[in-house]
Amino acid sequence: MTNDKTIRIEPVTRLEGHGALTITLGAGNKVKDVQFNIGSTRFFERFLVGRPMEEVPRIAPRICGICPEPHHLASVKAVEAAWGVKPPPAAIKLRRLLIESKQLSSHAIHFYALAAPDFVFGPFADPSVRNVAAVLKYMPDVAVQAIKIMEFGQELCRDVGAKAIHPVTAIPGGMLNSLTEEERDKWLKAVPQLLENVQKTVDLAKTVVKAYIDVITKVAVTPTYYVGLSNKGVLDIYDGTIHVMDPNGTMVADFEPKDYTKYWGEHVPDHSYATHIYYKPAGYPDGIWRANTLARCNIAEKMATPLAQAALKEMRDLVGRPSHHTFAYHYARIVELVQAAESIKKLLEDPDIVCTDVKLSDVTPRAGEGVGVVEAPRGTCLHNYECDDEGIVTKANIIVATNHNVGGIEKSLMDAARLIFEQDGLKKLRLPEPLVKT
Repeated sequence: MTNDKTIRIEPVTRLEGHGALTITLGAGNKVKDVQFNIGSTRFFERFLVGRPMEEVPRIAPRICGICPEPHHLASVKAVEAAWGVKPPPAAIKLRRLLIESKQLSSHAIHFYALAAPDFVFGPFADPSVRNVAAVLKYMPDVAVQAIKIMEFGQELCRDVGAKAIHPVTAIPGGMLNSLTEEERDKWLKAVPQLLENVQKTVDLAKTVVKAYIDVITKVAVTPTYYVGLSNKGVLDIYDGTIHVMDPNGTMVADFEPKDYTKYWGEHVPDHSYATHIYYKPAGYPDGIWRANTLARCNIAEKMATPLAQAALKEMRDLVGRPSHHTFAYHYARIVELVQAAESIKKLLEDPDIVCTDVKLSDVTPRAGEGVGVVEAPRGTCLHNYECDDEGIVTKANIIVATNHNVGGIEKSLMDAARLIFEQDGLKKLRLPEPLVKT
């Protein structure tokens, strides 16, 4: 018989799937174990086998309704790598416009709908208030600017990808359709309003960060490795090499996506269907890493656009580099939001964005293996396919963004649990007055 106490939180809400949290406390509230439990799997790797490779980029986006665009593009890049296909430059720009549009909408959804209620009303507010519906009720102006950013991103995804969710236009060898001049002009006309709303979001984020700086710097400060794409030192969510940074801030790996098996390990825990991805040379659990916004901002030497670079500098002045502050993920999300908006503007202003030369006239299936990698909003997304000489999938390996973070989530939850239960740390935190009192 044991006197251990188990705290079970199920379901864990505000995430893109199904999860639960299990905390085991021993004598004196000693934290003995923390588990982040994922109780479902999707089996995509298995039912892709036997499918023609050209069909896979239309199937893969169904993995996730939050970030289908990254899966769509990682998938088509894997097919092209297997077949030795290089799409036209204009097609690459359209794909970049598609993924930046998703980055914009997803980061806005995350900040306003998933994170903001806790910060606006306070983390201990009643759950009936601490939700996005209350933001709509008590802060209608903020809600409107959030909706406008999300709408811009999703509707632009629709114009480029043919569907706002689960796009279909990226094909091996390019894109099915080009962007028309009328569509381009429509979006360029809307860009000034977008940039204004993004700036308002930055201002709100700075207010939140300043108010909650004690929480950011003391709760779940968890050193880990970090993984993400970087294109010659610049943060890039479509292309580049994969970088790994150790907890001390040293870049320990920089490699092509095709070589990922040398550096990525997959640990299968007994308590979850989600594998824990880690830095293989360091082993598990020492090599646990995190992906997502903070990881990318840690790894990148600089941002791709000027306003985002200024935002990154402000963030680093506050939390350093590398930042191990779990709550700084929200700040990094806003930095990337700025880059997404600036990148969309730059791409729409590029004459090639309406070029009609967006697909190869002849793409021939062949036996091969290909790896495609992009950055999803929540981290590095990898698709690896093998096919026979008729282009039929014989093997698939898909590593979704969330899997990179599950081990790091457990580690940061352990740090937070020890602060709360062993050190009674919540009483020592300086929490601000709620931004809105209901």
